[in-house]
Amino acid sequence: MNIQDLIRPTVKALKPYSSARDEYQGNSDDMVFLDANESPFENGVNRYPDPQQRTVKSLLSEIKSIPQKKILLGNGSDEVLDLIFRAFCEPNQDNIITLPPTYGMYSVLANINAVAIKSVQLDDRFQPKVDEILKIADSNSKLLFLCSPNNPTGNSFEANSIEKLIKTFKGIVVIDEAYIDFSNEESWASRLNEFPNLIVTQTLSKAYGMAGIRLGICYASEEIISVLNRIKPPYNVNELTQQKAIAQLEQNELTQKQVDEILKERDALVKQLQNVDFVSKIYPTDANFVLAKVDDATKRYNELIKKGIVIRNRTTQPGCENCLRFTVGTKQENEILIKALKELK
Repeated sequence: MNIQDLIRPTVKALKPYSSARDEYQGNSDDMVFLDANESPFENGVNRYPDPQQRTVKSLLSEIKSIPQKKILLGNGSDEVLDLIFRAFCEPNQDNIITLPPTYGMYSVLANINAVAIKSVQLDDRFQPKVDEILKIADSNSKLLFLCSPNNPTGNSFEANSIEKLIKTFKGIVVIDEAYIDFSNEESWASRLNEFPNLIVTQTLSKAYGMAGIRLGICYASEEIISVLNRIKPPYNVNELTQQKAIAQLEQNELTQKQVDEILKERDALVKQLQNVDFVSKIYPTDANFVLAKVDDATKRYNELIKKGIVIRNRTTQPGCENCLRFTVGTKQENEILIKALKELK
């Protein structure tokens, strides 16, 4: 597959913006910077941030065993996804394929970018219908989104299905791994060298506990990362976000300890939900949340709101009628939730 054939002609021809910090990348010690029209008064954030976020990428590279040249960072995963649309999808011409129920921003970004949407609903086990997906794809199908572990269902997609789709789909396959750190499955980022049309997105919002700093991660071939770098805003990840990310990534052992605690609490939450009278099914999960089918999702959601507990009502999502999604909280929060559920009649 030739990735160049998938890139929009306008993006290929684009001369990217070159910022002051792109043009000078040398040693900053003892240098006088009068090139970027910044304020000279030092306050910690008076200078523009590193446009390539080199320190953050270096830490991620070490943790994930992926070269820095195969990493792109964005203002949340949503910016990363939007850049992928802009690079590969021609407005009012191309289409994407989504597999509902899934993360809603894929469709929102498609609509913003005037890109058509083709959908193939997951099967009864919330697994991809591989043959139907490949059948519905056409020459204008540029992106296929696989959310694994999937939101809102929580399950991982079977590896053989994903591999067949990557090998057979004629466009870019984007695997959204926002919840991969809660799963025993290996990240598909470890196989980038095998598949030139593969993009893997991750985030610091879940396992790393940094939803407030908005930092999304994209892993792909150097060729794809180079394309995305051409069109990204020059300083898309601010200095405060980079500082917070660096501090957290340097505490990787603490992150793993917190993940282990969430997994322990997830197992306990599943066991307790099994004892709630109006819960009829609990779906397998590789994420930091549990999807459960109840008798009346809207009723139970409103009852919990009155008890001061906010969960997610997913009943409007395809295949999720009368389903509630419970994020795994602390031990105390989960106990409050279960107590409230058992009080409902």
